[in-house]
Parts: sequence; C-alpha cells; structure tokens
Amino acid sequence: MSRNEPLAYRMRPKKIEEVVGQDHVIGPDTALYKMIENGHVPSMILYGPPGTGKTSLAFALAGTMEKDFYALNATSDGKKDVEAVISETRMTRNAIVFIDEIHRFNKSQQDTLLRAIEEGVFTLIGATTENPFHSVNNAIRSRCGQIKELKMLDEPAVIALLQHAIKDKENGLGHYTFQFEEDVLTHIAQATGDARTALNILEDSMWASRQNEKQEIVLEKAVIDQSIENKGLNHDKKGDIYYNLLSGFQKSIRGSDTQAALYYLARLLEGGDIISICRRLLVIAYEDIGLANPELCARVLPVVDSVERLGLPEGRIPLSVIVVELCLSPKSNSAYKALDKAAHIVKKGKTYDIPNHLKDTHYQGAKSLGHGESYKYPHHYPNGWVYQEYLPKELQHKTFYEPNEAGDEQRLAKIYYRLKELQSKYRK
Repeated sequence: MSRNEPLAYRMRPKKIEEVVGQDHVIGPDTALYKMIENGHVPSMILYGPPGTGKTSLAFALAGTMEKDFYALNATSDGKKDVEAVISETRMTRNAIVFIDEIHRFNKSQQDTLLRAIEEGVFTLIGATTENPFHSVNNAIRSRCGQIKELKMLDEPAVIALLQHAIKDKENGLGHYTFQFEEDVLTHIAQATGDARTALNILEDSMWASRQNEKQEIVLEKAVIDQSIENKGLNHDKKGDIYYNLLSGFQKSIRGSDTQAALYYLARLLEGGDIISICRRLLVIAYEDIGLANPELCARVLPVVDSVERLGLPEGRIPLSVIVVELCLSPKSNSAYKALDKAAHIVKKGKTYDIPNHLKDTHYQGAKSLGHGESYKYPHHYPNGWVYQEYLPKELQHKTFYEPNEAGDEQRLAKIYYRLKELQSKYRK
C-alpha cells in the first residue's frame, strides 16, 4: 500500500477482528458475528455519523468472508455504474457491493438493485448518515436482513485505534519513532469520536511536529490543537446528527440541565446555523416554559432578533444568557397539552352546535333565529365575570386545561380553580 495514501485509508481493517469499537454491532456475542463465523453475511444497512466506520466494517466483512468488494457512491455513480457492477458480480456471485449514501439513489437505480439482491447476485451493504427508517426506500430496507446503527467511538476505542496506528509498521506509523506525554492521545480522543478524523489529526500533527536530538517525532498538545482546529469538527446541517443535536438541546433545557444545554448549544454553534437554533428556542419557550414563566417567553423573541442582527461570534453571548434562563426557569406544558386535548375531539370529525347566545349577531335576521339572545356581556358585571355556558352542551363537563402549579402558573391556577368553583356552583 502506498505511503502517499492517507493514514486513515491505510489503517482500514481487513478482518472483523481488527474493527475497533462497535462491539454492539460486530462484537463476539452479537448475532452478526456468529452469522459471519458460520459463513453467512446478510444484506444490511449501516447508519451513523461520518467516521464511525461504515465503509471500514463493510470492507472488513468482505475480507473475513473472502468476497470481492465493490464500492459505489449514490451521489456520483449512476444507473450504468450499478449495471456494470451487477454484470461483473453475476459471474462469480461472491461479492459484497457497498453503496455509500444509499438514501440518495433514485427509483430507477433502486429498481436495478432490487432484482439483483433478490436473485442473490451479491450481498448489499448500504451506508447512510440518515436514519434509514426515514430516508431509505422501504423496498430496499425490506430486502436487508439487518439494519445496524454505528455510534461515535468512545475515548478508550479512539486511544486504542491511535496506539495501533503508531505501532503498525506495515500500514501505520510504526517505522517512525515518537516521543509524547501519556495524555496526548487522550487529548485527540477527547476532540472527536470519529475514527477517520482522529487518524487524520494524528497524521497531520506528526508532519507538523519537530524532531528532538534522538530524531524522535515530538507530539505536543499545541500542535495537535492546531490540527484539531484545522479539521473544523462541524456537522452536517441537514443530517440526522444535526436534528439529534437539536433534540438533545431542547430536552436538556426541558430537563433543567444547564451543563448539557450549553454543551449542545456549543456543538450547534459550530455548525453556524443560528436560524435553526433561534427557531428551536422559540419553540422551547412556549412548549416547555409556557405559563410557568410567560415573561421569559416574551423575552425570547427580542433575544432571537438580537442574535440574528449580531451574527456570530457575538450572537453566542445573548444565546448563552437565554439558554441558562430557560434551563433554570420553572416549566409547564399545560397550555399546549390542553389545546391538544381539544384538537383530539375536533379531529374525530364530530362537531357540536355552538350555544345560541354565542352566535354571531352582526347581520340582518340573526335575531329572528334566536342568535345572541340572553348573551351576558361580562364587562357589565362586577369583576368582569358572569356565569353562562360557553361550550356546546355535549362538552360542558369536559376539562381540557389542567394547571401545572409551577412558577407564575401557581397564581393562574388559583384564579382558574376559583372560576371553576363559581361555575360549578351556578351549574347546580
């Protein structure tokens, strides 16, 4: 293998025993590992963030099973490329065809694949960064016996990967001599759970490092930090990871975990999409804070306006303030939950007649229909309240809103229960 090829490419595992991490997918106790042991590799879809080893795992499976390996990319390879691979693999019927970004295949390309899979011409391994249950055609999913989620590597797995790369004399950096502190590899592992990025950082740092008098390459944190910065560890703003980050961000605020919310905010800001962040904050304010702190809800929009005017990096300052406030605020979702209960009845399709005294009277003839008769104008009564029924008679004992006695909603709850008490008194 050429030394001009990137380290991450050279270190690609050739057998499943060489795969680092992903024990939940290919560990010795998994069903997939036992299938491979018994000489069977099923068609499958692998999904997960970039750098989790989807291509590497497919390559390792091909090596373990001694199958030919063909790689296609749905973003660049067309129907003719697929047909050419099918034609070749039909001769031996001993191939794994790996298709990256498989969710991007159009219907014509998918149809070409389906027949070959059904005939057993090859084993398909599709890869995607998107959730396949949302993005991959059902016809392809149904023909893949396994759908496996690959996860970012944890620190020990990344450290083991880097150590192996440093010692490997055939494909790694084993023909060089290094000098570094024990925590240097941990420093790289803490920056990313992406195997490819971790190896790229190591390789870049090696070429940027000085040599000591013993001709050892001295790996230092300062050089590694520059390599990390140059990698721009961002995320795909349209990918599944991005929506998971937004979800983690909102759920951390809902759970009042300030540290987690700020961490996810920092990751989202790395993507630079402040519009999505601001939009999510507006949702959070009214979905999770709601009546418990309506004053805070009202302050979110001015913050959003400020952030959009400031841009980054200054916009991070008001964002940090509002996120901490949202985390530490009392929470209530009672208002929108009440609306959802009412909407549930409406969506059943059954409508009820509006009480006559509430019906519109702004047209000639309304009075003759009895519309508006006996309506009591609340402003004409002490305290601005008078008993009358507002719901259709079939729903008069239905409760939609149930106060959550947190924060400012405690005050609202007292008013609510007093009104309910008065209403019950007059109904009797």
